[in-house]
This record gives sequence, structure tokens and C-alpha cells, in this order.
Amino acid sequence: MGGTAIDTTTASGELVFGIFAALAEFERAVISERTVAGFAAARARGRTGGRSFKMTPAKVRLAMAAMGQKEAKVGDLCKELGITRQTLYRHVSPVGELRPDSARLLSKK
Repeated sequence: MGGTAIDTTTASGELVFGIFAALAEFERAVISERTVAGFAAARARGRTGGRSFKMTPAKVRLAMAAMGQKEAKVGDLCKELGITRQTLYRHVSPVGELRPDSARLLSKK
């Protein structure tokens, strides 16, 4: 880019710089307003943002049944469900009881 530099030591240079700064600030505000309006419109259509849950109600029930058995291997269960240990333990306790995250997930249905 070989454009001319803005000399901010002169009054006209300061004016041009100020105009460009005001335009950039205006453009940023307009983009922000449009983004917020887009999210509101999506919410009104029933859409929510964010990543979908790895655990489904069916996976939770399966995990509860498996974790309730003493011979259950956590690593194998996680592989079968396609989740990490952290996700499993967030939803089901080591003895197969429901945890708060799973209760919320199951109550949505």
C-alpha cells in the first residue's frame, strides 16, 4: 500500500484523522447493533446459540445404568458414548446417581 500519510501535526491532518476515527467508530457501532438484532431474531425463532450437548437423555440413562454396576469400566463406557471422563462424571456420579447437569438435561424433554 503506497498511500499518502496523514500528517497529524497540521490542522487539516487532524481533521482528516478525526473524520476517519469517527467513521470507524460509527461502523463498529452499526455492526454491533446488527449482531444484537440478529441474535434477538434468532431467539424469537426459537434458536439458541452455543455448542450442542454431547450427552443426550438416552446417553444419560445408559450411563446411569452402567455406572450402577460394579464391573463397569469407565474408560470403555466413555469410548462407547463418545464422551470424556469429565463429561461422564459431570452428569452421573460413580455409583450411577443423577447429577444436577443431567437433571437439567432430562427435564428439558
